[in-house]
Amino acid sequence: MTGINHANGRSDGRPALTIYLASPRGFCAGVDRAIQIVELALEKFGAPVYVRHAIVHNRYVVETLRAKGAVFVEELDEIPDTEAPIVFSAHGVPKAVPEAAQNRDMFVLDATCPLVSKVHIEAERLYEDGAEILLVGHAGHPEVIGTTGQLPPGAVHLIETIGDAQAFTPKDPGRLAVITQTTLSVDDTKEIMDVLRERFPNIAVPRKDDICYATTNRQDAVKRIAAKCDRMIVVGSPNSSNSLRLVEVAERAGCPRAMLMERAAEIDWSVFDGVGRLGITAGASAPEVLVDDIIDAFRRRFDVHVETVTTAEENISFKLPRPLRDVPAA
Repeated sequence: MTGINHANGRSDGRPALTIYLASPRGFCAGVDRAIQIVELALEKFGAPVYVRHAIVHNRYVVETLRAKGAVFVEELDEIPDTEAPIVFSAHGVPKAVPEAAQNRDMFVLDATCPLVSKVHIEAERLYEDGAEILLVGHAGHPEVIGTTGQLPPGAVHLIETIGDAQAFTPKDPGRLAVITQTTLSVDDTKEIMDVLRERFPNIAVPRKDDICYATTNRQDAVKRIAAKCDRMIVVGSPNSSNSLRLVEVAERAGCPRAMLMERAAEIDWSVFDGVGRLGITAGASAPEVLVDDIIDAFRRRFDVHVETVTTAEENISFKLPRPLRDVPAA
């Protein structure tokens, strides 16, 4: 089917394409807060503002902040002695990092997502209560490194798969507790948790699911549209855990092919030959401008009709660190 030029009612030769735009998508409250912290610190204190690790996992965001004067480092020892602000990323950091910053009298602005901090607090409480702790998550992810780093080495056992859950042998099955990374697949995590509950009926589980509201909402929105899409684009970076999970969720929910994409320049048009229905969503660290750019790229080749599919409304926001509360947000 070709598109219709609505001005004169004649076909303009472009194939018709319906884009199902998932909502919610894109920035969550934790990501929005983290980016604001860097921007407001630059406004109040001037450049440079040092950021330990990528503030969020999105190259566009990092490049934009770098152009404004943010300096990204992986470790504190890369930062010279300075009175400039040091920002910890949204993913959280091991306890040793703020201790090292305090030893150097660094001025720290902690951008850790409050929902990640909640998991940190829960881990410490469980450990103090004498529990052996399992953490469901992905090895090497900054959030997992930060969470395990709240406790002494060896205090947290990482569970990545159902196989790990089936193979784990606790010291005392009666004193076992589990926490999770906040950006996991809801369905995968449920399967792992089901195995743990079956094997260890007395295991302590979080009072409220550790997987954050934004991750859950974005996965639910993808499930709603996946089965009616020929293709699905997830706007996000390859190091973004929640974005990668959206690709997996889309394909499991019935989309023949889903793909992760950082920006419009990456589109392989051959993949979209003959496609009539396209789903688009964005991971929690992807700005809306990247979604808009991809839709505009499709408009140049297709006669596009956009249908937004909303599964939840989000109105959550988190307080800024006290030193920045007097700076008006842009």
